[in-house]
Amino acid sequence: MTHEPMPIPVAAALEAADAGATEDFLAAFAADGAVDDWGREFRGHEAIRGWSDAEFIGKQVRLRVTGCRTEGDTTTVSAQVGGNGYNGPSDFAFTVRGDRVTLMRITG
Repeated sequence: MTHEPMPIPVAAALEAADAGATEDFLAAFAADGAVDDWGREFRGHEAIRGWSDAEFIGKQVRLRVTGCRTEGDTTTVSAQVGGNGYNGPSDFAFTVRGDRVTLMRITG
């Protein structure tokens, strides 16, 4: 995977998650945005917050980006994930419209 520049909303979401800044993470998403965590969908800021508190930022997630590519409105970011939850490589596919993330799908 190449390491292309990320769209601003994607970079903002990843930086906020890595910093443990839940409000900033949520602000990167559209009001009706969603997280798809291996087929489990969490739509809207409150649902995303609940998921993140239990499984992402609440687990002190740390993300070291290892690659990035954009095709159309989808940016796929590969990262080495650390923290107190899942640890290992993962891919995150972000769909962006305008200045917000509409979908963050954990794909691998």
